[in-house]
Amino acid sequence: MELRHLRYFVAVAEERNFTRAAERLHIAQPPLSRQMQQLEETLGVVLIEKGSRPLRLTEAGQFFLAHAKPLLEQVRDLKSMTQRVGKLERTLTAGFVASTLYGLLPDIIRRYRERHPEVEVTLHEMTTVEQLKALKEGRIDVGFGRLKSEDPSIRRILLRDERMVVALSPGHRLSEKEEGVKLMELIHEPLLVYPKSPRPSFADQVLAAFSTAHLTPDHVTEVRELQIAMGLVAAGQGISIVPESVQGMHQRNVLYRPIQDKHAFSPILFSVRHMDRSPELQNMLAAVYSVYDDLGIAYVEEAL
Repeated sequence: MELRHLRYFVAVAEERNFTRAAERLHIAQPPLSRQMQQLEETLGVVLIEKGSRPLRLTEAGQFFLAHAKPLLEQVRDLKSMTQRVGKLERTLTAGFVASTLYGLLPDIIRRYRERHPEVEVTLHEMTTVEQLKALKEGRIDVGFGRLKSEDPSIRRILLRDERMVVALSPGHRLSEKEEGVKLMELIHEPLLVYPKSPRPSFADQVLAAFSTAHLTPDHVTEVRELQIAMGLVAAGQGISIVPESVQGMHQRNVLYRPIQDKHAFSPILFSVRHMDRSPELQNMLAAVYSVYDDLGIAYVEEAL
């Protein structure tokens, strides 16, 4: 059994069709069918139910698929990490969600560059979902995101939980409540959530906060990005719930008030490929904790 057998089988199982799988793999269908037959002969079991339309896996096939996919992910990780080690120059490419740019991410990157000037650091703004894909494809080395996920090829480290705040226009009926507001007080307000896509996103975290409190907002409008939401809030077109670090945007005509519900928070997660233990990533994590220490911010410390 060779790696190509695993790759071919996963494509067939995911496409549930030999023709589409062959197109995805850029090979002809007859050779693909022969490879699947060869794989079943090597294993001595039937993986694909004969004559099933659409294609269905046997119990053995489902078991094989569940274990083949993580193996292929590990192979991709190994390739990416080996290529990194073999490079003469030292680089680190990080993905980040837009809201972290208004918080401590600039301080963290500056601290890292001061400590490790020999490393070339590149930043790319992308959603958490896009970061996970980019990590697996080797396009970035680390991600700073907000959404939790269950992906065996990605390791997520919770850095801290950031409180949510509500963004209001001046003169809003809740603007006088400087001590904070409850989610219950917001359900009748036009609520602007972002980003509209891809999902899941921070928008789902906001809606989940209401759901956890057994509340449903009356009017929800999805907008493309954070900046649009803030512009509409400033224009008096609604309210928006954002991480507290967004207060650093200094948006004109926008006020922020704390949300008092205990569960209204958004995690900040550090994501890396599961097997990656490179010095660059360890040093980046050390820079994160160093900045948090300077500011007296509580965090969850975990070594790579």
